[in-house]
Amino acid sequence: PSHYLHFFLCAIMEDDSSWEALPIERIRIPAFNFRVISEASNGENELPVSLDAAVPDDILEKIFTFLPIASMIRSTAVCKRWHDIIYSSRYLWTHMLPQRPWYFMFTCNETASGYAYDPILHKWYDLELQGIDKSSCFVSSSCGLVCFMDNDNRNIISVSNPITKDWKRLLEPPGAKFPDYSTVALKVDQVTHNYTVTLAKSKQVPEDYVQWEFSLYKYDSWSSSWVTAVKEVFIGWRGGDDSVICGGVLYCLIQSTGVLGNVEPRHRLIMYDLVAGPSETSLTQSSIPVPCSLTCGRLLNLREKLVMVGGIAKPNRPDIIKGIGIWELDKTQWQEVSRMPHKFFQGFGELDDVFCSGGADDLVYIQSYGATALLGFDMKQRQWKWSAKCPVSKKFPLQLFTGFCFEPRLDITT
Repeated sequence: PSHYLHFFLCAIMEDDSSWEALPIERIRIPAFNFRVISEASNGENELPVSLDAAVPDDILEKIFTFLPIASMIRSTAVCKRWHDIIYSSRYLWTHMLPQRPWYFMFTCNETASGYAYDPILHKWYDLELQGIDKSSCFVSSSCGLVCFMDNDNRNIISVSNPITKDWKRLLEPPGAKFPDYSTVALKVDQVTHNYTVTLAKSKQVPEDYVQWEFSLYKYDSWSSSWVTAVKEVFIGWRGGDDSVICGGVLYCLIQSTGVLGNVEPRHRLIMYDLVAGPSETSLTQSSIPVPCSLTCGRLLNLREKLVMVGGIAKPNRPDIIKGIGIWELDKTQWQEVSRMPHKFFQGFGELDDVFCSGGADDLVYIQSYGATALLGFDMKQRQWKWSAKCPVSKKFPLQLFTGFCFEPRLDITT
């Protein structure tokens, strides 16, 4: 059926900007307005095509596996048959060509609205998130789902599929109501589609400048309940706001409080095996130092390998960033992957925490808080590249932007 495939792909992908003309009720996926923001129409008419009478379901499934996810979403609006095949076919989602992760950029501090970037078609799409009210939140993503924790009330945690708008508010977690530091991590099982959420809380012991209480809680979607995984008191260290689940292990960055003297590097990595459970060794005793003095760090799961994007601190000035590097953890040793070339780093500023980062598959995204420019790094090709220009412009000089990476999926639910 190669001629059907060629005909079909040309029809679906010929003019993606024609999504702009589709009424929302025909999309059958309420998440997208399907309004292409960053590219204009080329003026060509879309080629009408109907394969219902000629192509059986199994051939259509195979054809759909060759489409980028955005074109597949668009295809659900063609007819009920295509819609049902895309949503119900297990074969399609297990045999489709590798997709690239998208990046969502918040464009307003007061709402959860923004734009999602598709690196395959190099386009930005207007997208409104469900499950959160504003951009001030902690975010973690895995296999099509995104977990949000409200920054003002960290007991409000939700899980959402940004594409289908399916979302769920989780039960209120146990532990301190107002921790000093918190971090949330999400991991979806690729086979069962069940998911695990971890919440790490860190709170200073009252009237004690040395001790910090660290507690870890785990939520499982199949039981819809939280359990306390571990509680420990750190001496001279506190929990941070970045964590990730990778290979069944939760990794969290912790930071020196400085009360025990100048500790270099200021950050360490603690590990907790979510399968085996607590160890006889304390989390701080088994922790790993970061590869160099960092101003901040972002932990990523790329193909079940732990990757860290870190702000490299100036010598003797741990609060000033001089560059951005990428490292991969090999057992207990960090291997440097790349450092951002100076021509890309120039616009990131000099404060200690100036960027957000996310990634999946082999793609790392890095965004400056002070700009809408989005930089990508391909782990395989070792290549740095700017994305297509985001259509948002700064409304005032001190306006900040943030975002997160997610995998676009139609088959994962909360």
